[in-house]
Amino acid sequence: MLCPFARSERSLAGDSPRRLLWGLFLAAVLLTGWGSWFLLARVAVYAVSDKADIEVDRAAHPVEAQFSGRVVSSRLGLDQEVRVGEVLVELDSDAQQLQLKEERVHLSTVGPHVTDLERQIASVQAALDRERGSGSVALEESGARVKEADASAGLAEEDAKRLEQLFSSGVVSEADLHRVRATAQERRSAAESLRLAVTRLERQQLIQESERQAQIEELRTRLVQIEGEKSTASASIERLESEVNRRSIRAPVDGRLGEVANLRVGSVVREGDKLAAIIPIGKLRVVATFLPEDALGRVRAGQHARLRLEGFPWAQYGSVSATVTKLANEVRDGHIRVELAVEPNSTSRIPLQHGLPGTIEVRVEEVSPASLVLRAAGRLLASPGTPAPLSKPGGQP
Repeated sequence: MLCPFARSERSLAGDSPRRLLWGLFLAAVLLTGWGSWFLLARVAVYAVSDKADIEVDRAAHPVEAQFSGRVVSSRLGLDQEVRVGEVLVELDSDAQQLQLKEERVHLSTVGPHVTDLERQIASVQAALDRERGSGSVALEESGARVKEADASAGLAEEDAKRLEQLFSSGVVSEADLHRVRATAQERRSAAESLRLAVTRLERQQLIQESERQAQIEELRTRLVQIEGEKSTASASIERLESEVNRRSIRAPVDGRLGEVANLRVGSVVREGDKLAAIIPIGKLRVVATFLPEDALGRVRAGQHARLRLEGFPWAQYGSVSATVTKLANEVRDGHIRVELAVEPNSTSRIPLQHGLPGTIEVRVEEVSPASLVLRAAGRLLASPGTPAPLSKPGGQP
């Protein structure tokens, strides 16, 4: 009989080739599976941004002080919801209010002067029109009397000529001739006197009309001056009212206060100081910046992306789904700007809001692991002294 030790050696000698064959078979299966995965599997390749921020699709509106002054009241509160036209900060406007009161008093005194001057101008103009009418009638009457006197003097002169002929013939006496000549001369003198009276009347009317015109021009000059004062006072009132109104700093749009200055009653602000920033109500978007070699020719509108936010570990909170909407065509400050829309059906538990920073990963293509290795080798050979950064396959950090 064989001892137990001899039987054990024979069993081991028979099992060794079988185990070796099974080991080789398993190694071949694993190598074949790994090679198939290495050559045939598809791995997502992501372009990773340098920086990304969540923003509202409408630009933030800064709230600035338009004048220097002392703060009378402040209603600024971080994340406070405001409505357009709501007063946020009031600056001291006592000096402007005092000037405004003075200008209003001055305007109230100037107004009656304008009305009184307009009434005086109308009165003088009416008197001038009446004098022109009455003077025209008087001139017509005087002219008629002059014509009548001229006619009477002419008849008397004709009578004197006839009597001179009769006197030459000895029909009438010399006394009758002298009487007729005296009568003709008297009537001619009367006609000339009437003509002189008409001339004096015309001059008198011209003088009166000139005086009335001068009076009207003087009144109009005063009216223009007072109307100028009235316009100046009105402009000053409008300017002061605008200045007082702008010292009440109001919200330009509806939204929330995303940034506020630490203002206390009595503190002084300077013209142009930024007091707050209002984030308008709108849709959220992601604005990211990529290196040109990562984005140009690779990132396009419609591509899927995911946002990982700082302060919210992706292993715990997950990522936010997004879609590329716009891509800049030019490089600015060494980067390309890309805008993305946040997908509304995102299941992320992160409370999205304006200003959250993070990183965007844009899915640019799907390639095999072998292609990734070949790309890395090509880059390494192209720059043997500087290892080239690899795009992250599958989004793994």
